[in-house]
Amino acid sequence: MAITENKKKSLFMRKFYRKMGKAISDYNLIEEGDRILVGLSGGKDSMTLLEVLANRARNSKLNYTVVAAHVDVENIEYKTNIKYLEDFCAKLGVEFIYKTLSVDLSVESTKPVCFVCAWNRRKALFELAKEFDCNKLALGHHKDDAIETLLMNMMNNGIMSSMPPKLKMFDGVFTLIRPLIYHKEKEVQEYSDYQKYEKQIKSCPHEKMTQRNMAKDLVEKLETFNPHVRSNIFAAMSNIHKEYLP
Repeated sequence: MAITENKKKSLFMRKFYRKMGKAISDYNLIEEGDRILVGLSGGKDSMTLLEVLANRARNSKLNYTVVAAHVDVENIEYKTNIKYLEDFCAKLGVEFIYKTLSVDLSVESTKPVCFVCAWNRRKALFELAKEFDCNKLALGHHKDDAIETLLMNMMNNGIMSSMPPKLKMFDGVFTLIRPLIYHKEKEVQEYSDYQKYEKQIKSCPHEKMTQRNMAKDLVEKLETFNPHVRSNIFAAMSNIHKEYLP
């Protein structure tokens, strides 16, 4: 008997939630009493992250709180429906924080626009986390982001580093977490499609001209030689044989 669309969605959602639960457990991402600020850009990754974390908070054995923050960069030409984000958070029972800032792109003129913008937005999120008494910041980076970052750092900077699932900062006072670290981008996209999230009104004009897109293309080319290349690169980050390195 053919599986119904509702059953297919139910099975997918169960698997999706279990996978995040495993990441949270494996890396001890959430602890009793945590107050977690979620960076809500309005894209599929952050929307998915916020919804799953908020839903898990209702039934979790751990007593933790989720807060969402959207940082709007005024002089970068992209546009998000703020009312939609407010309503989305209200539906989830999550406090919504909105902040605008202007980024001086001439200060770091040698760096890509995306790097400068992201760095300033991240800094603003750190400040908001402190202002609203949050001890953790959750970002929507997934497995593919980590793989692409590893390749970018190796090729451009000559270092082996990526996006850790958990990173203690400021002498351990504050922690950055990435609960979607086990999810592939296509899984997050499928979740977003099921939930029918509203797309941003206007995308960033610089998003297609990044080194990340080049790294994404490289991984896709490598997959033509080995279909397991994503899983293998991700696994390699936890399976380093130092005795066989220079």
